[in-house]
Formats: sequence, C-alpha cells, structure tokens
Amino acid sequence: MGRQNNDIRSARKFRLVLIDDETHKNLQTMRFSRLTLVVRLVAIIIVAVILIYSLIAFTPLRTTIPGYPDAHSKKVALENALKIDSLESSITRWELYAENLSRVLSGNKVIRRDSIIRTDPLNLLADKPEDYLRTQDSTLREKVHNADQFQLGSPQRNLPIEGMHFFTPLKGVIVKDYDMVMHQAVDIRAPKGSVISSIFQGTVVFAGWDDDLGNVLIIQHPSDVISIYEHCEKLLCSMGDKVKAGTPVALVGNTGSQVGEETLHFALWCKGEAMDPHKYINF
Repeated sequence: MGRQNNDIRSARKFRLVLIDDETHKNLQTMRFSRLTLVVRLVAIIIVAVILIYSLIAFTPLRTTIPGYPDAHSKKVALENALKIDSLESSITRWELYAENLSRVLSGNKVIRRDSIIRTDPLNLLADKPEDYLRTQDSTLREKVHNADQFQLGSPQRNLPIEGMHFFTPLKGVIVKDYDMVMHQAVDIRAPKGSVISSIFQGTVVFAGWDDDLGNVLIIQHPSDVISIYEHCEKLLCSMGDKVKAGTPVALVGNTGSQVGEETLHFALWCKGEAMDPHKYINF
C-alpha cells in the first residue's frame, strides 16, 4: 500500500501558470512531474558547468585565475632559468680556475673535471657501413682544415686545453657518448628551441647547411681548439662573428638526415684531433 502511494506521488502532475496581474490573461503554462523537474534541473546545471568551463579554458578569462601563469610570466621564468644556469656555470668555471691557479703556483698538477659516463641507449650510426663513416670523418676533417686557414690570431697567451675552462654548450640528456672510432662527439637531447651556447670565446669560422648534418656551426677558439655544433634548428650568428663564452649561438633542432629527434651533436677538436668533451666540460 505504501509503495503504491509513493508511485502515485511520483507520477503526480504539477502545473506552473504565469498570469497577467491586471488582465488575468494566461501568459504561460508549464506542466511537469517531480521526475521531469529533477531531470531539467540536472540538465541546466550540466550545461552551465560546460559553458563556464569552456569560457575559462578557451578564452583569455583563464588568466584572471589567481596563480595562473600568463605568457609574460612564462617568458620571465625562462629568462631567469637561463640566467641561473649561466651563473652556475660561471661560478663553477671560476672555482676551477682559482683551484688550478693555486695548483700551478704550488707546482702541482691541474684538476681535470671528468663527467660520469652515461649509458648509450641510442645508436644513430650503428647500422652505417664503415666506408660511409670514413667519408663523413674525412668531410669533417676537411671542414676543420678549412677553418684553420682563417689563421685567427689572439692577443691572449695560448694555454693547454687542460687549463681552459669551458662553458657547457647545452643542458640536457646525453643520449650518445664519445667513442674514439665510431662517434667522435657527444649527442645531447633537449627540448626543441633550447639555447645552445659557445663553450669559449672565439670566432665563427663556418655557419651553414649540410644535407646530412643540418645547420652546422664551427667556432675556432684560442690554442687551436675548435667546437662543432650540428643539427641546429636555427643559427644565431654568422661566419666571422666574435663570440664569448656562454653566448647563445644556436637553437636545438633535428635538422639533417642523420637525426630523428631534437639532438645537439657536439664535437671538440684540438690541433686537428678529435677530443673527448667529457674530459674538459662538465655536462
């Protein structure tokens, strides 16, 4: 009996009538039950939530939310991160310089900052034939030889490469390490558009395009040291430009046919021979 009464109540119809107070004319009549009223209210609430979410998510109104980062905040955060990274590298280089200077004055050997050798999860050239690798090595040596023909003089005294304090070219993940035979460079992966910096003061002796290597930048430094940056998305300097240590010279990319993801192929040469960058740069 009680269940029947509940069914009767739920099925009971209601009527909402709008009447003009002066003419008593029936303006609007709405008939509904409790169930239809609840359904309509829920539908109205859902539509309102969707509209509010769309306004906040897809319009500039989202920037009015306290704490939401706008474009200016993101730009400032990126600039601050780059400045902090530069300051940390500068402090490290000056600390190493002071320590080595003290050791030289006392007759001791200088410190060589070797980085931890990382596992090599990527073999970009593992399937390349030996003749192809020799051809690429010869091409690179020719570029370095042509760079030496600039005969750029420096008023500063030449130091052995162990006494030079290099700036880190890029903060990222090393995905392929140096190998004296198969890979005379290190591959550093970072987000596309990350800033690549010059490792030391010098002069740009090559800035151009190569079908295999993409945008390539070669900088000649004092003491016959040359740094090479390959697969760049964009070059920020031109041939003949003077650069300082830490100066932005290019942006990370994946140009050229020998790379699949955003990677900097960085090589360090001294007196015509490829060097292991880990022995001289703290990545």
